[in-house]
Amino acid sequence: MTTTDRAQLADFLRTRREALQPEDVGLPRGPRRRTRGLRREEVAALCAMSADYYTRIEQQRGPLPSPPMLAAIARGLRLSLAERDHLFRLAGHRAPGRPAGRGAGGAPGSGGPPGGGGAEAEHVSPGVMRVLDRLNDTPAQVVTSLGETLVQTRLAVALLGDETRFTGPARSGIHRWFTDPASRLLYPEADHDRVGRVMTSNLRAAYARDGAGSFAAEILDALLAAEARGEEGGREFGALWRRHEIGLRWQEPKRIAHPDLGVLTLHCQVLHDAEQDHALLVFTATPGTESHEKLQLLPVLGDRQPST
Repeated sequence: MTTTDRAQLADFLRTRREALQPEDVGLPRGPRRRTRGLRREEVAALCAMSADYYTRIEQQRGPLPSPPMLAAIARGLRLSLAERDHLFRLAGHRAPGRPAGRGAGGAPGSGGPPGGGGAEAEHVSPGVMRVLDRLNDTPAQVVTSLGETLVQTRLAVALLGDETRFTGPARSGIHRWFTDPASRLLYPEADHDRVGRVMTSNLRAAYARDGAGSFAAEILDALLAAEARGEEGGREFGALWRRHEIGLRWQEPKRIAHPDLGVLTLHCQVLHDAEQDHALLVFTATPGTESHEKLQLLPVLGDRQPST
């Protein structure tokens, strides 16, 4: 732990809040705005916390924020990595590490609770967040190479469900694919073999890059343990792992199975952030197709509910 400086913490948050304009984060300005920059309640919403909680931090009141809450604030205020690290130190915490091959640390997905498994050490760059802010009418999300969803647009939650809500190894879509049968409802059954092979290939690449002690190693150990216990998903993973496939790519276009809309055939455009090893996924459909018409219904249907 480092020394806490409540006054500097409050001042830093205020200056960064005032430096952001509504247009910077995809919010409407409105005709009667007098506040310099963003309002506190707007920042609180971006950070997925109550306005009262955020206000008390700026007013040097209440308990100091925990590392997960600081990470959420860094995300909401679109802080750079240097600014994120400074925020942690002002609040009396060590800055999150920046493991080799995983980019640098940061915030949990703003759409859900912070989780373990290393995802709380993931920080989405301000540039990628600015792009995401302008995609409010499009399903889009930021993911890591291990399939951890860090942040989603509202329509991505409607299409895919809230993928930021998981904790521990389950934050990885790779882990969920082989341990949670409900995760497979996202894809048509005919595509399951290909999806499993691609996920195993991605885990192999991440493990080769990050090595022992990494989140990739944690996932690998968990899945091999599931195989040793005789679990169906573990046995499937073990067989795929021993095939030693590497460099497999997702099928394009991608087919998504929605509980109300049926199967949608979508194109998945990918914007890579090489510095942090993140990818911004944007889902679109060819105009005039049935899938394009179905996408227009997502705002009406609301969030896709978790399968049980």
